[in-house]
Amino acid sequence: MMVAAAVALSTAASGSAVAQSSSPRQAAPEKKAEAKRLVRPTKLDRTARLDGLFEALKRAPNAEIAHIVEEKIEAALLQSGSDTVDLLIGRARSMIEARDYDLSISLLDALIELEPGFTEAFAQRATVYYLKKDVARSLADLRIVLAREPRHYGSLAGLGVILQDIGEDKRALDAFRRALAIHPNFKAIPELVKKLEVKIEGREI
Repeated sequence: MMVAAAVALSTAASGSAVAQSSSPRQAAPEKKAEAKRLVRPTKLDRTARLDGLFEALKRAPNAEIAHIVEEKIEAALLQSGSDTVDLLIGRARSMIEARDYDLSISLLDALIELEPGFTEAFAQRATVYYLKKDVARSLADLRIVLAREPRHYGSLAGLGVILQDIGEDKRALDAFRRALAIHPNFKAIPELVKKLEVKIEGREI
């Protein structure tokens, strides 16, 4: 079923291309498609862009500017380099918002099967597993994300929340501190850090 979803998207795209090619004005769509391929960011471009954005996030003077940079980072992380994968993750995110967690996991599983190197699919699936209270699978996906992108502050925060839930307060505090080192204006995390510091160290910081 998961592969079928990806194949369906791919087939629909192919069908559209065939329909366009039968038109007398086929040259224009072909040129547009070629142009799109030429301007698609390379892995090196994406890495350089993320490096700059994470540095800007760390240096953001206030929460408002940090939020703008945060949105740009999220957009960059969601760039897969594949139209089919982009369609699938867009659909999966819509299903997460609609709380259709089973369908979102099916779509994300298909995504990972198609493009196992697309780290953000694991990050999104970790969130869904947590929402489904499947902590073991959520942690497994978070480990993959953080091994590939240690600056993924959302996954660090998620790791901290799970560790706190299971009583691993010291490790949770470490995860939250790591998230804050990357994103100093990360909403709600400073308060969580303060509470854990008081709980673990027995004093206000």
